[in-house]
Amino acid sequence: MPLRLVFMGTPEFSVPCLDAVVAAGHKVVAVYSQPPRPAGRGMADRKSPVHARAEALGLPVLTPKNLKGADEQAAFAAHGSDAAIVVAYGLLLPRAVLDAPKHGCFNVHASALPRWRGAAPIHRAIMAGDTETAVMVMKMEEGLDTGPIVATERVSIGPMMTTGDLHDLLATAGAKLIVNAMADLAAGHIVTVPQASEGVVYASKIDKAEARINFNRTAEQVHNQIRGLSPFPGAWFEAAGPTGTIERIKVLRSEPAVGDGSPGAVLDDNLTIACSTGAVRLIDVQRAGKRPMQAAEFLRGFPLTAGTTVKQS
Repeated sequence: MPLRLVFMGTPEFSVPCLDAVVAAGHKVVAVYSQPPRPAGRGMADRKSPVHARAEALGLPVLTPKNLKGADEQAAFAAHGSDAAIVVAYGLLLPRAVLDAPKHGCFNVHASALPRWRGAAPIHRAIMAGDTETAVMVMKMEEGLDTGPIVATERVSIGPMMTTGDLHDLLATAGAKLIVNAMADLAAGHIVTVPQASEGVVYASKIDKAEARINFNRTAEQVHNQIRGLSPFPGAWFEAAGPTGTIERIKVLRSEPAVGDGSPGAVLDDNLTIACSTGAVRLIDVQRAGKRPMQAAEFLRGFPLTAGTTVKQS
């Protein structure tokens, strides 16, 4: 039986879930997304990916700045929904909103809870060198990602996988998972399991200061930082360009490599850079204002030859 649903989401990660819920035949009576924000070179207001997709599907979109006010909460309750689906919405849901749908609010979260509760679970899992994660559906509580689990899909993290790669994989898995969970809810046999009390780790928002590469760390740590911050915000280092000007170079893909030298030293003509132990070879890089390119193409216009040392601070 189709459910009457409110969908709440903002970034690209949420879009497959919205598409899947609509395709499953549920009635989405309202879509909530964060308000349009300035973006691009012209800094014109841009609708979120969920906002744009919802409009393309002919769904009504609401973009309140928050849900703390009585008017916003009354409007939410007036939808008369069976449930709300929340996928990276980005705003706090007060108790009045959590309690408004008949069966509550269900969140799609991109980690193996209780590990990596919070804002940046995909980035943090890769940066920490995790080899496995999950996407989960939980019934929401007032606590930060503390609710009981409804469904789980575990996913391996390969040694070369970036946050962008894992993002897409978990978004697709999450879409299938939420459709199955809503089918169980409609059938009246959804089951919730409390989260474990041990193993709680928080995935704090990525700070811009974390993006600078410190080659005084091990090759494994540097590699995990690079892939964990790719494609956004992108790990970077500085080096003297062809004219001697210091430029910022974003690294999008790397691999651990054999090599030994002072941290930050370029070891060969293939963009292999020494770390405190071992080395990393940079595969895909991007100069400021330029398109991404492979190392060989980059080196033709920005020679970083063996013996060069990149800027460390």
